[in-house]
Amino acid sequence: MSTLFTDFFNKINQISPLEHNFTEVLEAIALMPKTLYFRGKLPENVSKNGKQGRPKTVAIVGSRHNTKYGEEIAYRLAYELGKRGVVVVSGLAFGIDTISHHGCLDAGGITVAVLGTAINDIYPKPNEPVARKIIEQSGAIISEYAPDTKPFPKTSFLERNRLISGLSDIVVVVEAAEQSGSLNTATHAINQGKTVFAVPGNITNPYSQGCNKLIKQGAIPYTEPDDILRELFPEDYLKKRRKLHQQSLIGDTDVETKILQALASGCRSGEEIMTHSLLPPEVFNESITILEIKSRVRSLGGNHWSLA
Repeated sequence: MSTLFTDFFNKINQISPLEHNFTEVLEAIALMPKTLYFRGKLPENVSKNGKQGRPKTVAIVGSRHNTKYGEEIAYRLAYELGKRGVVVVSGLAFGIDTISHHGCLDAGGITVAVLGTAINDIYPKPNEPVARKIIEQSGAIISEYAPDTKPFPKTSFLERNRLISGLSDIVVVVEAAEQSGSLNTATHAINQGKTVFAVPGNITNPYSQGCNKLIKQGAIPYTEPDDILRELFPEDYLKKRRKLHQQSLIGDTDVETKILQALASGCRSGEEIMTHSLLPPEVFNESITILEIKSRVRSLGGNHWSLA
């Protein structure tokens, strides 16, 4: 890795994507850049269960002309991801990109911005303070364009989209018109074998047409941050489900617990439950009625029961 020069707020580094654990995933994409330029600090491997691994990374992209609906969704998702240590990648554009960077930063998280311009040419200019904050908070600004180069504006932003999706495990499209550049990012993600989520929107809103189209084409509808966290950390959610299941089998009395556990073991009829739990009929009848009132069990008719 080499340092090219120091600009107005940070040094510029030059690397091959294969030189760093965070960027080496770009080896798998079409047209891998030979060189990357970055300011700040690229995310390092994280430790979990005694093992080192690349940090989970999610791209959040969307319209430059977002609605309040899109703003709330993008900010909350980025905030929750940042809080969980997930790296948020976006493009530093106005709208959903900027909101996503802010949400992650406000949670104390790390975010990475991929430019479609030269590394020393922050675009749009009003987002220079956002870029500064990203770097100050241990994130990075990345570009495949060397300092002072002038790429073709109409193509360079589309070209950088393959890097946004390539760096990410999951791509979430929050709001997008039917011809949005965000759909280009989603297309790259699909071609790269990444999971794509899209936020359903009002069918009369032009900035939701792209997302609704993606969902019709097979993208997963996004409804809450847990949709993404469950995908990223399935083992955590499996433990959570087991814990909740165990808690659901504990009643307010020992008798209630016996009945709930009997139902969990497969018993359905009152006779089976009483035999399994060693309960006399009068105790069973009283407790099963109370459990039904509490909505802990459901009557199937004919003295057959199930967990609610």
